[in-house]
Amino acid sequence: MARDKGPKRPTRDEYVLEELGERLVEAHDEKTVVQLEVWYQKSVVGRIVKMDSRTKLIHIEQKNGETDRVPFMDIMKVSNSSH
Repeated sequence: MARDKGPKRPTRDEYVLEELGERLVEAHDEKTVVQLEVWYQKSVVGRIVKMDSRTKLIHIEQKNGETDRVPFMDIMKVSNSSH
């Protein structure tokens, strides 16, 4: 019997994913502070310090010096942060 594993990640088409990827690369290259809306939890604010293509994780350095690792597929929105 299949068990319900909680809410499923919303699906997005390839154009939305491509645009997200382009915004992440631009923010990484320009070292700008961004806010990532993550579907299952919260928003993450910081600078993108690494984009790991092997694990598909985006490494975000926050103001407090901690680094969050967010799976690319969990990112719903990328925006410039006013922080």
